[in-house]
Amino acid sequence: MNDREEAAVAAFAELFGPPPEGPATPVDWDAVEEWLGLRLPADYKAVATAYGPLDIGERLWLHTPFTSGARLFDYGGFVERGRRAAPGVLPFGETRMSDTLYWDTTASEDPDRWPVVVHVQDLANAGKDPWLRPGTTLLPTLAGFVADGLRPLLARSGLAGGEPSAWTPPARRPAPTPGQYAAFAGGSGLETLIALVPPPAEPLLGEQSWEWLYERLGTRLPTEFVALMETYGAGDFCEWLRFGLPLGTGRHDLAPSAEWYGAAYRDLRADHPRYQPLAVWPEPGGFLNFADTVDGDELCWLTEGDDPDAWPLIVVPRHAEQGPPLTGTLVETLLAWLRGHLVQEGFPRLVRRGQDPVEALESIGFHSYGVDAGRTAR
Repeated sequence: MNDREEAAVAAFAELFGPPPEGPATPVDWDAVEEWLGLRLPADYKAVATAYGPLDIGERLWLHTPFTSGARLFDYGGFVERGRRAAPGVLPFGETRMSDTLYWDTTASEDPDRWPVVVHVQDLANAGKDPWLRPGTTLLPTLAGFVADGLRPLLARSGLAGGEPSAWTPPARRPAPTPGQYAAFAGGSGLETLIALVPPPAEPLLGEQSWEWLYERLGTRLPTEFVALMETYGAGDFCEWLRFGLPLGTGRHDLAPSAEWYGAAYRDLRADHPRYQPLAVWPEPGGFLNFADTVDGDELCWLTEGDDPDAWPLIVVPRHAEQGPPLTGTLVETLLAWLRGHLVQEGFPRLVRRGQDPVEALESIGFHSYGVDAGRTAR
């Protein structure tokens, strides 16, 4: 370490003490910064190198580039999701209250001068400006948190799962094709979605049949959903919207998940009907959930009427009060979200206003769960 880096580690140690026992997760900073397209603040790199991923004061996670063997955390997915929150932000930490800590990279060309900004989830839930702006860089901001009551205690991040491993940046995605540009600009239907987001060669559906699923659920499902699943199978769009095995029997697959979530919702509704106002399938017009987000929001049908193809969609949000049904079909909703047109609680904005289509298309994709579909952590 050079003198500046040693000073940063010393200042951090003065606040929080020495590193936890055991070696810190190694980081190839050159590879990380090349993947990010940005240099990172020197004080952060020095602390991350010396300490590794941390749980500070049992309230705040300071993330470093690592991957959890228990599938609890992946640096690449964390950064890509966080960057969608606002132009020019770069995430580096979270709190147990679902707040996210970012640097504002637009404030300076020098990363060592980037101020910290915090997205406060409670403020967002209350409809207020969710951004807290301390106006200070990393170490002064952490010192301010301690002065405000953050306990100066350290532990290795529980998200590391006991055995964190070095994070390897993913391979660069191929350049968008003319077909993707055209699908991003316009068009409708499943063929347009396929052109925009190429599906896997072998979609994973599960070991059962559609007839088995219909019998277990007690209803046929929309034709559009069946076509979507037979095209993409189990997986997630943009590392956010997750579809379990539609024909699987594991607890995260469609039928078991819908049964579990429906029962849990009914229990909450009995105690808090204001916040859980919906009927639940098989109640008349009840919702039937079939996909979820990494943040715990549920995408559902409202089972209104005898024709599943006419069922409207609705989102049951985790961090907001219940909103109205959506106006589009499933594929229309996916296309609107992927193009940045959907404004809906539970779905982050994937495309910023005026964003270069090349940059936008780089964040759009589908990840098939493959052989791990039935074991995907939720």
